[in-house]
Amino acid sequence: MNKLKTVFFGTPDVAVPFLELLNQLTDVQLVVTQADKPRGRGMEISPCPVKKRAQELNLPVLSPEILKTHYEDLARVPFDLGIVVAYGKIFRPNFLALPKYGLINVHFSLLPQLRGAAPVQQALIQGYQKTGVSTFWIREGMDDGPLYTQKEYTITPQDNAQTLFEKLIALGLEALQETVLGVQAGKIIQTPQTGEPTLAPMLTKQDAQITFASGAAPALFNRVRGLACGPKPKATITLHGKKEPLQLVRTRVESTTAAGTPGQILRVEKENGILVQCKEGSLWISELHPAGKRPMPAYDYAMGHALKAGEKVFD
Repeated sequence: MNKLKTVFFGTPDVAVPFLELLNQLTDVQLVVTQADKPRGRGMEISPCPVKKRAQELNLPVLSPEILKTHYEDLARVPFDLGIVVAYGKIFRPNFLALPKYGLINVHFSLLPQLRGAAPVQQALIQGYQKTGVSTFWIREGMDDGPLYTQKEYTITPQDNAQTLFEKLIALGLEALQETVLGVQAGKIIQTPQTGEPTLAPMLTKQDAQITFASGAAPALFNRVRGLACGPKPKATITLHGKKEPLQLVRTRVESTTAAGTPGQILRVEKENGILVQCKEGSLWISELHPAGKRPMPAYDYAMGHALKAGEKVFD
């Protein structure tokens, strides 16, 4: 059986394993990524992770600033199927019509749940207990095309955005292989999405601001672990009249109840860290990251700054 001729669209690290798999399963004609951008501390112009890997694999690469201006370049490439993983650009109808079988996207949720740019992080932030991966045919709407296959995953309390990405990438590779081999065998599945759609909007710096007066402990716990990738969750602490941002690395919800003012320290314990009162319930800060320093146990930070139970130092 002849291999499918494909074009891969992707940009960040998360898309690299999918390019590698597609290169094994198909005849990759072209890799399309976003344009080179300033990266790193020196802000030097450099290629994205997918472009770097494509060059290592000796695959031709197209990295346009604006995709629509390169329609003719893509139209000259003979390909049966397009595969899209975290590319970050919208496809116009003329692009969707280029490949024989269309374009398929690997999306990190159980569509129609969590349509949008940040499905992994938002699954945690929004308190989902189950998520997964979908492969679907791209249409003009946002993540609303018919499904090829889905793989489910049950979220654990230990998961954060980083570990969840790792688990969903593994599931996504299974789904991509099943999809590509199925299409190659003539098994064209297009199952309409069913159920009420939910959204997974892109995260902003404002989403990363943690205030203990803003919500219940479980919601803040979910926000911290959802922000393990992307903008980092920061709480503001006031010491000696000065405000300092602290990145929250690991937290957990306290099961017992206590009375206090939101932002007040309830307990400081070597085994657990710093217990802070929330609008509802309380939250242990187990590990934190002060600005300009290394991550550290919250207890060590408390000892170094003489933090004591009863003080209200957090916003």
